[in-house]
Amino acid sequence: MEKWIMGVDLGGTTTKLAIISFYGEILHKWEIPTDISENGKNITVNIAKAIDAKLEELGEPKSKLLGIGMGAPGPVDDATGAIYEAVNIGWKDYYPLKDLLELETSLPAFIDNDANIAALGEMWKGAGNGAKDLVCVTLGTGVGGGVIANGSLVHGVSGAAGEIGHITVVTENGSACNCGNAGCLETVASATGIVRLAKEALETHTEVSKLHEIINNNGNLSAKDIFESAYSGDPLANEVIQKISNYLGLAIANIANALNPEKVILGGGVSKAGDQLLDPVRAAFSRYAFKRVRESTQIDIATLGNDAGVIGAAWLVKSELAN
Repeated sequence: MEKWIMGVDLGGTTTKLAIISFYGEILHKWEIPTDISENGKNITVNIAKAIDAKLEELGEPKSKLLGIGMGAPGPVDDATGAIYEAVNIGWKDYYPLKDLLELETSLPAFIDNDANIAALGEMWKGAGNGAKDLVCVTLGTGVGGGVIANGSLVHGVSGAAGEIGHITVVTENGSACNCGNAGCLETVASATGIVRLAKEALETHTEVSKLHEIINNNGNLSAKDIFESAYSGDPLANEVIQKISNYLGLAIANIANALNPEKVILGGGVSKAGDQLLDPVRAAFSRYAFKRVRESTQIDIATLGNDAGVIGAAWLVKSELAN
C-alpha cells in the first residue's frame, strides 16, 4: 500500500492541511479555522477531527498515513517538539504540541517552526530545487527565516536560529520592533515596515506622489500599492523600494557571508512583487557580499506560495521515518 504523509501549516487564523504523496505531490488539501479560544487548547483536537473526516470522505484507513508533520508559529524545542511560546495562538510556558498531536491523531508527529518548514518545502519542491545549503527569508506582516545546512535545518541551542527579521540593519534612530529592539530588518522589509517607510517619506516629500492620491482615496496604503505605484513610475515609491531593497540586500549579504548558501529564497506576500523586488535586492547583495559568496550564492523568489508549509511538513516526516 502506498503511504501518504499528512502536512499541516498552523496559522493564527486558518490551519492548512494536505495529504501528500511520498514523492511530494499534494493529493488533497483543505483549510479549517484556527480556534484560538481558551489559549488554543482545541487546536490539536480540531486537526485530528479534520483528518479523520477527510479519510472517511476518501474511504481510506488511517494506516495509510505514515505520519504528520506540522509547522507552528513559534520557536520549537527540536528534542521534544514542544513550543516555547506562540503568542498569536495563546500557547505559552513550553506547550507540548508534539505529545498532544500524537495523542489526538494516533500518528507519529514531527514539529518545527513555520518558517523552517517553508524553507524545507522550497528546498524539496520549490525554488530551492534540491539545494542542500539554503536560506529562506519570508517577507510578510513580519520577517521570518529558515536556514538549511547540508540538507538539515539549523535550529540553534534554543530553537531560535533563522530569526532573520531581527538582524539589525538600522543602527541609528531605528524604529522599535515587537521583539523589544530597534532597527530590525522586520521594521523596514516587512509589509508593515514598507508602509511605514512610505508614510515617513510622504511627510517630507514636497512633490505630488501617486501615494498621496491613494491615501486620500483609501485612507491608507498597502505594500502592494507602493510596488504598483513604483511600477507605474512614481519617483517616491521607487525611492522607498530602493531603500528597503538596500536593507534586505545588506542583511542577506551578511547571512550569506557567514553561511555561503547555494541559494537564498525570498518568500511571503511581499515577494509577490517578483523581479521588481528581486532585481534591486540582487544589486544590493552584490555591493555588500564577499566576492566568493557573491559569485556562488543565487537569490530567487519562492515558487510554492501557500503550499510551502504543508510540503515542508511532509518532508519533515519523510526525512525522519522513511530511512
